[in-house]
Amino acid sequence: MKKIEAVIRHYKLEEVKNALSEVGIQGMTVSEVRGFGRQRGHKEMYRGAEYTVDFLPKAKIEVVVSDESSQLAVDTIMNKARTGQIGDGKIFVTDLAETIRIRTGETGQDAI
Repeated sequence: MKKIEAVIRHYKLEEVKNALSEVGIQGMTVSEVRGFGRQRGHKEMYRGAEYTVDFLPKAKIEVVVSDESSQLAVDTIMNKARTGQIGDGKIFVTDLAETIRIRTGETGQDAI
């Protein structure tokens, strides 16, 4: 099993969610996060004063999939979240040692 975490532009969230559902990936956790990468934020003007916005709003998607479905999930997220501009985000893929469904006690692949 793999855990895929993707930090993407917040306005791409709905498009990515719908695309993952279309390819059969069920269940996800979404968080509103703030951060920066290479773009280092941007400058804005407020009442004549310039200031730097370091942490930009992003959406973080977390999905757990089987090993066989992980590349499909990554490709789907990449294709739907990409704009070609700096700040499109990152995808992190990690191995999961165990998954447990709290309600039934199912473990492993059955718990996904």
